[in-house]
Amino acid sequence: MTNQGLRIESTRFISDSEAESSHLKWQVEKAEDFRALHHRSHILVLPNAWDVPSARIFQDAGFPAVATTSAGMMVSLGFPDGELIDMREFLAAVARIARVVTVPLSVDVVAGFGETPSQVAATVSAVVKAGAIGVNIEDFLHAAKKLFAVEKQIEKLKAVTRLRESLKIPIVINARTDALRYADGNDSDRLEEAILRARAYRDAGADCVYPMGLVDQASISTFVKALNFPTNVMIRKGLPPVKELERLGVARLSFGPNASYAAMGLLRRVSREVLEKGTYDSLLDGAISYDELNALAKPRA
Repeated sequence: MTNQGLRIESTRFISDSEAESSHLKWQVEKAEDFRALHHRSHILVLPNAWDVPSARIFQDAGFPAVATTSAGMMVSLGFPDGELIDMREFLAAVARIARVVTVPLSVDVVAGFGETPSQVAATVSAVVKAGAIGVNIEDFLHAAKKLFAVEKQIEKLKAVTRLRESLKIPIVINARTDALRYADGNDSDRLEEAILRARAYRDAGADCVYPMGLVDQASISTFVKALNFPTNVMIRKGLPPVKELERLGVARLSFGPNASYAAMGLLRRVSREVLEKGTYDSLLDGAISYDELNALAKPRA
């Protein structure tokens, strides 16, 4: 007699179908929780992790959800930001993070790793199967620094919304536009294009819109009022503090790659201190212990 197709848990046998059903229910609940975080009076502050320990550090600090940063994750795996990484390696990294966090996990899928709507939907499906319940999707080509046509991006987002319905998991879609960086014209023209694109992405089924590069108070206010929809901004120099962003109506504030920048900056300072001064204060002050480090890799209960 074999136990193929069964797994032992809590001294009883559980079928693979039961386990899949339980996991589906868990993902649905996490997705619903994550969506609700975008509709509170308080802003959702969302840290962006790049590996297992950074994700656990954020979760253990008390953040209600964790996202990934494409730049931080790609570089940690030996690739520049973008879509040059092998998909299997990318998904493996997502799955490792999903294995250790209990809070909702949103994944930056860059532009979806595909030129067609069906390819983008396939990427999102694979990421969800790896354990995510939300995605961030960009509307520009990294290699060319050029925006996709609005119509093309709308079809990609619609494909993801159809996937959401077929999987029966309310995947939270954060639709990013880089119009403020790459659209033609002056600052006013680019803001107008960002608003146009964000409205189109909202109407295509996105749950939140993300105008990359939106920093100054006046532009944030204009954008939020024009959309009347959950808006995501990223921490950058010059960005108003959290309380002011709440007053302006911003729903979501992302770390972006800033935490990975900060971690690498610490390592640079540590290196300089040891090599130039022969002291170790930067290396030891505030450091976690060996046991705490190991605990960060513990799978979620």
